[in-house]
Amino acid sequence: MAQQGLCSRREADAFLAAGRVTVDGEPVGVGDKALPTQRIVLDQRGQAQQRATVTILIHKPIGLVSGQAEAGYKPAVTLVTPENHWAQDQSGVSFNRSHLRGLAVAGRLDIDSTGLLVLTQDGRVAKQLIGQDSEVEKEYLVRVKGNLSEQGLARLRHGLALDGKALKPAQVTWQNQDQLKFVLKEGKKRQIRRMCELVGLTVVGLKRVRIGQLKLGNLPVGQWRYLGPHESI
Repeated sequence: MAQQGLCSRREADAFLAAGRVTVDGEPVGVGDKALPTQRIVLDQRGQAQQRATVTILIHKPIGLVSGQAEAGYKPAVTLVTPENHWAQDQSGVSFNRSHLRGLAVAGRLDIDSTGLLVLTQDGRVAKQLIGQDSEVEKEYLVRVKGNLSEQGLARLRHGLALDGKALKPAQVTWQNQDQLKFVLKEGKKRQIRRMCELVGLTVVGLKRVRIGQLKLGNLPVGQWRYLGPHESI
């Protein structure tokens, strides 16, 4: 089910345990197998459950962690309150406390970074953004200190390795005299900061402004909005 993009693996286990899945018209449960040629169907109640899930976009400030609370730092999900809901949210979705259950971070941001953070209850969204085969672009504006040669810029674009593994090609361009734009299709831990260190730069500010087709836009720092039904990733 996860491989076919129907849901996440965790959701698949729940749907199978609840008896909401058939393969070629026959009910199946946890542990049953299906061939790639067989038709896997999630029943109407399962589909309705998926439609009821929400995806939330936050403008994460510096000082909050993306996921679980750690070392006394609060997680970004604590911002998801009625008071911080962006007044210009165009999704038409009203806040409900059930929307806080099972939210997963789809692409982390360091505690000292700011910008667009996506939390979702929908395993399909998470898989699309951070799945092993994801090709979704992430765009960052990065303020740096230091001198960068043309050779160094070329290495940022393609030629660096982290943790013994070559990085995918990146789009890296100057925005002004102290700010670079990075567009990546992967997200290793502190990747941009480590890339910059390898070419003699120090990152002094990092802001994620886009994930796929989702843009940070005018969303104020510390506020959030829902992903609307008209938006695609």
